[in-house]
Amino acid sequence: MDFMQFLDMILHVDKYLGTVIAEYGTMVYVVLSGIVFAETGLVIVPFLPGDTLLFIGGAFCASGAMNVWVLMALLIAAAVIGNTVNYWIGSAIGHKVFTHNYRWIDKAALQKTHAFYENHGGKTIILSRFIPIVRTFAPFVAGVSEMTFAKFQFYNITGAVLWVVGLVAAGYFFGNIPIIRDHLNTIVLVGVGAAVIPLALGGLWKFYKKMSGG
Repeated sequence: MDFMQFLDMILHVDKYLGTVIAEYGTMVYVVLSGIVFAETGLVIVPFLPGDTLLFIGGAFCASGAMNVWVLMALLIAAAVIGNTVNYWIGSAIGHKVFTHNYRWIDKAALQKTHAFYENHGGKTIILSRFIPIVRTFAPFVAGVSEMTFAKFQFYNITGAVLWVVGLVAAGYFFGNIPIIRDHLNTIVLVGVGAAVIPLALGGLWKFYKKMSGG
């Protein structure tokens, strides 16, 4: 298998997972864990198929091709470690930004971002797990903004468990239903929207009351 074939397999894991299991056996756990780690830990590969991978993995577990508990445990670990590495990278860069004067960095904006993460970072870390692209950058920004490591890890682990268990379980029970499999990303985004909209409305209401002196 050349590099382009390997890349195509990674990007279309839903089509090739059965082949990977047949050819590599238990090594499939390493492959899937590596993809989750890379998507959550490296800002240069936000295009990897995290949601699809979890869902399809759950569907294959239902067929007996993989053990659902082993898969969940390994993917949760990969997701937590990936986010932690991403946080550390952001933290290393963030310290330099805070201690050096760079013309192209708006320190005031960075300070505001830091304050936002201190107040709302937990919601961001958890909900970002379910949003492609955003989940790759959220831990990096948390590190740059100097969100405390203990607080980050609490929400990091919580988000990883909800993301992995939720989507793997969904794949396990509903992975063979075409309409759900074909519209997975839309379903996930609608679910996230249902969680975010009440938070946004609550924030607007607090802002309104503050401005009106109520």
